[in-house]
Amino acid sequence: MAEPQILIEREENIAILRLNRPQALNAFTADMLVQIREALDRLGADVGVRAILITGEGRGFCAGQDLSDPFVAPNPGGKPKDIGHLIDHYYIPMALALRDCRVPTVCAVNGVAAGAGMSLAMGCDLVYASDAAVFVLGFNKIGLIPDCGATWLLPRLVGRAKAMEMALLGDKLSATDAELLGLVARTVQAEQLFGAAKAAALRLASLPTRALVETRRLFDAAQRSEFEPALRAESRAQSQLGFAHDYSEGVAAFMQKRPPQFDDR
Repeated sequence: MAEPQILIEREENIAILRLNRPQALNAFTADMLVQIREALDRLGADVGVRAILITGEGRGFCAGQDLSDPFVAPNPGGKPKDIGHLIDHYYIPMALALRDCRVPTVCAVNGVAAGAGMSLAMGCDLVYASDAAVFVLGFNKIGLIPDCGATWLLPRLVGRAKAMEMALLGDKLSATDAELLGLVARTVQAEQLFGAAKAAALRLASLPTRALVETRRLFDAAQRSEFEPALRAESRAQSQLGFAHDYSEGVAAFMQKRPPQFDDR
């Protein structure tokens, strides 16, 4: 029986999703992308899960697309395949499932994050990186463009100039530089990475999930909006959240000087 390409475990009220192709630095296959999307949808709908932590097995986080996968490997005789089919039917659904996930997501980048693996990390809400992690796009070396959302995510995180340098030259970025540029939230020593990322996920799980996810949505929408529409969107969201249980519970807990018990989704 084939080894599962992702592993899921539960700890308290968080789910831990591990990419599980360590022999290939957790490079993506089409089947793996489907498994990730299905897991994100399933865990996001599980009322017992309030945050998801994503990391990789072995010494790498994700080396991007496995070029030996049948969906991209050339046909006999060298005839290329339509990579757009893989993007449309596998990468886009996975990227949207991550960005629209109903709970906050934390990424623990434990090694190389290359190509679409880097995009996966950037798509999470919080990104923690090992001090041994490396970020690289690498598409320039195979005649392709950054995908899985990288052309949208990267310039917004590090600015157009640095994004262009990374995309066109394909140079590697250390975890320390990635933090300085705003690509990751925090860099920690390798042996402390998983504990730090799990602690962040547990903190998120203790907070009002619905408000956190709405914050993500508004941050993304604001990137495409003028200032006044962003203000109006904030007002609409605040109005809706003000009628929710978590707001009443948060205020009551503050007034009563006790820990809040949030449960909205």
